[in-house]
Amino acid sequence: MTKPTAEPSPPGLVVVIDALDSALLAEFWSSALRYEQQGSVAQFRVLVPPSGDGPAVLIQQVQGTDASSNRVHLDLHVSDRESETRRLIAKGARRLRDGALAELRWITMADPEGNIFDIVEDPPVSSP
Repeated sequence: MTKPTAEPSPPGLVVVIDALDSALLAEFWSSALRYEQQGSVAQFRVLVPPSGDGPAVLIQQVQGTDASSNRVHLDLHVSDRESETRRLIAKGARRLRDGALAELRWITMADPEGNIFDIVEDPPVSSP
């Protein structure tokens, strides 16, 4: 008798907000959400809930606004971005482009109505 395969756990969720002034928006959203500012990585300021429960928020410094892009989008953090990409394409999403920052890799996608989101594969955690 074969065991039923378990559904993979839901992806980790990160909300990304574009900002012309990332310091201003990081201060605003950390106060509005009662989140803590955890520092910055490249063009991103990282906000996290003090309890650890809830999605992280990244405030992304951008140079200007583009009417064709979202000002807020979701990052879905998964263990296998290619597999998740294929799964979501089968549901009607479109693959737009690949991206990278240091060891972090992602695939930018569009949902069936054109809303942008990223499928992010976190780098492996190195042992000390």
